Amino acid sequence: MKEYYLGLKFSFSYFSILPVRFAKDDDLSTHKILASMLFFLPLVGITLGSISLAIFYMLYSLEWLSAIVASIAYMMLYGFLHTEAIMDVADAIYAKHSGKDAYAVIKEPTVGAMGVLWAGSMLILKISAIVYLLMYGKYTIFLSVLLVSRLGLLLLFFTQEFHSSFITKLQEEFNKNYLVGSLLLFTLMGLLLSSWHFLILLGSGLIFTYLLVNFLKEKLGFINGDVLGTTLESTEIVLFVLGAILWH
Repeated sequence: MKEYYLGLKFSFSYFSILPVRFAKDDDLSTHKILASMLFFLPLVGITLGSISLAIFYMLYSLEWLSAIVASIAYMMLYGFLHTEAIMDVADAIYAKHSGKDAYAVIKEPTVGAMGVLWAGSMLILKISAIVYLLMYGKYTIFLSVLLVSRLGLLLLFFTQEFHSSFITKLQEEFNKNYLVGSLLLFTLMGLLLSSWHFLILLGSGLIFTYLLVNFLKEKLGFINGDVLGTTLESTEIVLFVLGAILWH
């Protein structure tokens, strides 16, 4: 049980900026800890989303400004980890077009103009979509998308090969029992949140995630953490917009 608890803490520590502490003798490299780290990934998303909604409610009297603050708070809570990935992936794709080594470019600490433009554009789209959902009271749609985007990433661990030693290690530890357990638990949570709406978001999100990651793999020649981060960000934006269109 302790290893599952450590896996839960590790998930929040790795995928968010929430303060999490470990003892000096905690070994985070065991099978159960790494597997449960991924198992709880959707829980990280819905927790960060819930905190963002709490911020929105606390500032509700500010109207649209409260929604902007809440949407930015959501991205701040995961340390803009996935947003940063967009810059790296965009730079790598344009570098590949110029005959450069995409993997070398994606690992560079600097960022190019195209990366900034793509990340900035997607940031505006994401904030705008979240603000719309919050202002029109589509809170369950917002939370459901955060579950779906992360469930999509979990499925990629059984359909893709990765150019990353850490992600490959996680892939080796995350067996089908953990995947099925996570899918069942968080799909049930999603159904309780938004009923049949969740099933539409889930189906659309899984298909989009699979198609996009394979498109990026074709463009770059590999899949690493930055590609996964870009996929998550893109999926959330698409589903936020889809939810706004279908249930406005």
